[in-house]
Amino acid sequence: MKITTAGSLGNVAKPLVEKLLAAGHQLTVITSNADHQGEIEALGAVAAVGSISDAGFLTQAFDGAEAVFAMLPPAMGATNLLDNIAAAGQAYAQAIAAAGVPRVVLLSSVGADAAAGTGPIQGVHRVEQAFRQLTGVGVTVLRSGFFYVNFLRDIPLIKSQNLFGNNYGGDTPLALTHPQDVAAAAAQELQTAGHGYGVKYVVGAVATGQELAALFGAAIGKPDLAWTVIPDEQLQQGLLAAGTPAELVGLITEMGQGVRAGRITQDFFAHGAPVTGPTKLAEFAQEFKARYEQA
Repeated sequence: MKITTAGSLGNVAKPLVEKLLAAGHQLTVITSNADHQGEIEALGAVAAVGSISDAGFLTQAFDGAEAVFAMLPPAMGATNLLDNIAAAGQAYAQAIAAAGVPRVVLLSSVGADAAAGTGPIQGVHRVEQAFRQLTGVGVTVLRSGFFYVNFLRDIPLIKSQNLFGNNYGGDTPLALTHPQDVAAAAAQELQTAGHGYGVKYVVGAVATGQELAALFGAAIGKPDLAWTVIPDEQLQQGLLAAGTPAELVGLITEMGQGVRAGRITQDFFAHGAPVTGPTKLAEFAQEFKARYEQA
């Protein structure tokens, strides 16, 4: 098959590319960074350098493709973030239709069913709506849980202040996923005929912050590590001090509020909370430990 994938060689896209190449498919990999072209070509794929907001570029990248993997970055620009994500979704949809792509897999997120109150996830909700309007295309939306690897960002604060937490309670259940499992699910879907529009959850674990603190703490030799609820204002101050754009700070804060309100996991639990990802948290705890020791 001739397949085009987005996401360059990121946490999901690289293992996806490797799986599809190993299966013998002909791949075009979209990247916005020309510096990645050599690495993409070294893997055996064709690099397409351009912007996912450019429908003309995407149409060329999708030319002749039998399947497309589409994804969006969590933030696009410093302002108008949700509109930028939605505009990229419209560019994707326009290019898919123009190129006559018959099969599409879109990476989305838990909480994308909700139109508001979910922070940056609202942008992906709007992309889902754009893809829902496609006709004659088999579309599968993969709603991932929050990535396990995002917790690696907490290592500096754990090391310096023994601080691990967020702006929601430690007893709030979280839907979590390893990026490798998303890549495996996307590879399977891309190689399978799709019919109409469908949504599937890719979640490897459901755990609370308290459970995560206990698991990671035991792995790194800090059995006293506990989940800390960070007030919204304190979270915002910390993000701003780290140089995060103000608009994104507001969206990140709102996402945490959506977590503590149960808004982000509501549809996931309404569908029976399917846990299908094979990589469990206990395995990731060893990855967490290795990164902690290297930091």
